[in-house]
Amino acid sequence: MQWLAQCEFAYKGNNYKNKVHKKTNAWNQTHRMKRFAANPMMTPEYDWCWGKRVNDNVPASKIIKQDFKKRSLELVKKIEQVEKEKMWLGLDIDAQKLEAEKMRKGKNKAEDDLDNLKIDYKKLRLSIMTVGLGTTSKQW
Repeated sequence: MQWLAQCEFAYKGNNYKNKVHKKTNAWNQTHRMKRFAANPMMTPEYDWCWGKRVNDNVPASKIIKQDFKKRSLELVKKIEQVEKEKMWLGLDIDAQKLEAEKMRKGKNKAEDDLDNLKIDYKKLRLSIMTVGLGTTSKQW
């Protein structure tokens, strides 16, 4: 009789039992009419399931729990995806660092080669001056 606590009529007063009886009859008639109207269209499996049905009401706590689990799984998937992206970005950063290091080494080598060429040029110029090959016929 717990379901009576949710009813809309007062528990005290005249004709209490009559009011309860009218309300339950009204509910039963509505329920039976729905079944009667749908009966020609129902399959035997559906009719069997309808008879086994106890209550379609799902407690709010279960709904919240299911929503929480669903949202939690979605977030776990997003976290895994972000971690994969982070790993790939880390690999990209490592590749960029290696490439930058190669460029620095190449730049340093080019600068060293340029310095060596300048020194060789100065030595060659000096040797040309000492030998006298750099003078023109007027200077002779």
